[in-house]
Amino acid sequence: MSRTFNLADLFEVIADAVPDRTAVVAGGQRRTYQELDDRATRLANHLHANGVNKGDHVAIHAMNCAEWVEAFFACFKLSAVPINVNYRYVEAELRYLYDNADSIAVIVEPQFRERLDAVLADLPGVRHVLEIGPDYEAALAAASPERPNLGRSNDDLYMLYTGGTTGMPKGVMWRHEDTFFATMNSARYGKELEQPEDLAAEVTASPTSMTMMAIGPMMHGGAQWMLGNTIFIGGTIVLYTERGFDADAVLRIIEREHVNSVNTIGDAMARPLAEAIAGAPAGTYELSSLFAFGNGGAPLSAAVREQLTAALPTAVIMDSFGASETGATGSKVDAGEGFGAPRFAMGPHTTVLSDTGEQCEPGVTGKLARTGYIPLGYYKDPEKTAATFPTFAGKRWVVPGDFARIEDDGTISLLGRGSVSINSGGEKIYPEEVEAVLKKHPAVFDAVVVGTPNERWGEQVTAIVHVRPGHELSEADVKTHCRTELADYKAPRTVLFLGEIQRTPVGKADYTWAKKTALELIG
Repeated sequence: MSRTFNLADLFEVIADAVPDRTAVVAGGQRRTYQELDDRATRLANHLHANGVNKGDHVAIHAMNCAEWVEAFFACFKLSAVPINVNYRYVEAELRYLYDNADSIAVIVEPQFRERLDAVLADLPGVRHVLEIGPDYEAALAAASPERPNLGRSNDDLYMLYTGGTTGMPKGVMWRHEDTFFATMNSARYGKELEQPEDLAAEVTASPTSMTMMAIGPMMHGGAQWMLGNTIFIGGTIVLYTERGFDADAVLRIIEREHVNSVNTIGDAMARPLAEAIAGAPAGTYELSSLFAFGNGGAPLSAAVREQLTAALPTAVIMDSFGASETGATGSKVDAGEGFGAPRFAMGPHTTVLSDTGEQCEPGVTGKLARTGYIPLGYYKDPEKTAATFPTFAGKRWVVPGDFARIEDDGTISLLGRGSVSINSGGEKIYPEEVEAVLKKHPAVFDAVVVGTPNERWGEQVTAIVHVRPGHELSEADVKTHCRTELADYKAPRTVLFLGEIQRTPVGKADYTWAKKTALELIG
């Protein structure tokens, strides 16, 4: 059978080439490639027998587990579309997501079943619910082990719902072929692939394989892309399955599974790991297998980079930048430069454009843009699709809204999302830049920056700061510290101190919460 650049075809090529290798580790669950393929096949056939066909949408409503991965590939085997559900959503958010995504089936973890049942009456399109546990296992046992194929193609749909940090979540639609080359080909160093079958030769050429750990939830695009990158080099993906982030638990998993590369999402995950290693007696953790520390999804501040380098002197720190709309866009190995803004080496299809579509000169601020392997657009939203995916001089681009500038060395500095930038007296201020400086202060554990009303300047910079336990910090201390590294207009005018800073489920700054909290505290 001729294979395509369909994610199911690519997965089956790997499964046939290295069936006995471990594909997935999730807590106490382990799956070889053969087991993962067989269980995904049976699940696909069960779904098909219950009305799921090519192009239909199937919601996966669960935390990290082996079944999440099985459901992901089962959908692709049917040319169906897996829908990532944020397990922290409350009923109103779930009702919106399930309806907007046109889900006809749901695979749900038992702990979320009550919340799902509460909204099902309002979702007549959902025709089948399969609960993980005994019902799920019985369904697989009764299903056919023959691989289904309803006419797979490069054009099958992969859809990723955004986190909705600046509005309701949106479904970003990708073709499978574009998905692979834009998001799941980084572990192959972005090499071209003439035919899917060539992956088999690559993975069997090496007797050893990479073990990579995804700390973030599979409902997040970054974790899904890490899964794909690991699978398509015949490696082992280790999922973090604890119910809350625990640095000691992460480090014990790295030790137990001999993890080679671990990916975090910004300081919220990286700083506790660095401090756990630094604060433990020598020999507490055996981390000699770990040679790469990756970060993406949220910036890694200079202060935390220094902590990581001290804690893991033999590991390379690799930053990556990507978004639901752009894929894995750029990367950079940290060399200790301590840039004020995240800076990346971008591929040939990425640049910075003006509002009229011309490439910006070095030093000029514009919008990050990518062409080549990019999404089709937003599901059921032609207006936002037209705004985010413009065509300039006959070439289609994705311009998601990140301000950026090209540096003299050809790298690109990311300045922040336009939707959260602060306009103070006509000056644009990017929260991420101020947050990075705040986190350099030894007494600051975490910080988030938002704009709040100012009678004279329109908006002012307001910082919410979480002080490290055992330290004291005043508003004057914070302002003085910031003015040593930032222009005066960027320094916080107001500093609010809280015992904890809320972040999104994937560790990103929750600017909606921060703005609401700042306004309430300021009064």
